Amino acid sequence: MTENPDAKNIIKGRDFLYRLMISQLFYDGHQSLAVGLAAVVQADPPCPPSDRLLHLVLVGLQHEPDRQSKASAPPALDSLLGPGLDLEYETDVDTMAPEPALYETAYVTSHKGNCRAGAFSCDGQLIATGSVDASIKILDVDRMLAKSAPDGGEPVGDTQGHPVIRTLYDHLEEVTCLEFHPREPILVSGSRDFSIKLFDYSKTSVKKAFRTITDADQIRCMSFHPTGDYLVVGTNHPVVRLYDVNTAQCYVCSVPSHQHTGGVTSLKYSVDGKLCASSSVDGSIKVWDGVSNRCVNTFLKAHDGAEVCSVCFTRNGKYLLSSGKDSLVKLWELSTSRCLIAYTGAGTTGKQDHKAQAVFNHTEDYVLFPDEATTSLCAWNSRNASRKQLLSLGHNGPVRLIAHSPNAPAFLTCSDDFRARFWFRRMPLH
Repeated sequence: MTENPDAKNIIKGRDFLYRLMISQLFYDGHQSLAVGLAAVVQADPPCPPSDRLLHLVLVGLQHEPDRQSKASAPPALDSLLGPGLDLEYETDVDTMAPEPALYETAYVTSHKGNCRAGAFSCDGQLIATGSVDASIKILDVDRMLAKSAPDGGEPVGDTQGHPVIRTLYDHLEEVTCLEFHPREPILVSGSRDFSIKLFDYSKTSVKKAFRTITDADQIRCMSFHPTGDYLVVGTNHPVVRLYDVNTAQCYVCSVPSHQHTGGVTSLKYSVDGKLCASSSVDGSIKVWDGVSNRCVNTFLKAHDGAEVCSVCFTRNGKYLLSSGKDSLVKLWELSTSRCLIAYTGAGTTGKQDHKAQAVFNHTEDYVLFPDEATTSLCAWNSRNASRKQLLSLGHNGPVRLIAHSPNAPAFLTCSDDFRARFWFRRMPLH
């Protein structure tokens, strides 16, 4: 007896409709109804919160068969990395990127003290690490991959020479944060010695900074504006600073009530520079206008009063990812000012002793977070919060920083065991 293709399509369409309904219920905050319906229809995999059903209904009501006019022209990055995270329309999306648990250590570098700072360059070709010993290293990604390449692996780029291409000494105390300039061969570092230093790493003999900006407090975090002309800086003081990189002039928001009430722990600009987000020891997240430098939104007690450790925007600027000392990771929808997804299950002992960052992988398919209790990497599907396999990070101390490559399956971990590990997922040879 042959199967009726029409009946098969009807069943498939009905299942798809149920998934849309469950996603819409989650999106609208009706968790119990969504969970109940998901159990009844046995929805597998789990449905992410999504507004797609509403949009489909609106399109139907207006007799518009497509919504191409709604979608803006995708940037060139999309063709390489995919569209990124967008729950407004997504329900079922196939993840093309490898799971973080499949990454392997490709290179390890050591400092003479705890390693607590690190960053990728915007093109993903370099990483920088910073330490309590006040030193900074810059490493070439292709050379690190060449060192660990299996026999017969194809070398790419400049693979000759040592992976550490620069070692910089110009701070007096711990290097707390590092940022690569978005357009120039410049690395910026912040330190407990109250200074921000700019290094031109295009010069092979460089050891010292070509410019130093002195602040009134210890530097904790910073982020470059996409133009590279401005640097937003956070310290142990509650007031967020904005520095003109070229003149070293400092600007602060003119409305005192807009500022945090505790030290600033993380700062990130959106991709287009229109917004900047900050997190603080005071437990709040603030969103700032990138032009007026004024606070336009505040999430009070974003992690139930616990210190907020990190913030970062999605590529489309619609969402903000945060992590807190409550060992939770949250995804915030900026247009509605609400927590859309909580990524749970990390932190088997509850509250953390040290701050840790939550980051996306390069395609925004996964959320990564180092679990302090087990020194392993937790990962979730970014859309439906399903837990992925743990990855042992191989460090002998807490992981104090994680940074993911902007364009490749690679990430960096820095630890109190003095080491920084470069992780990479090699594509299997066919």
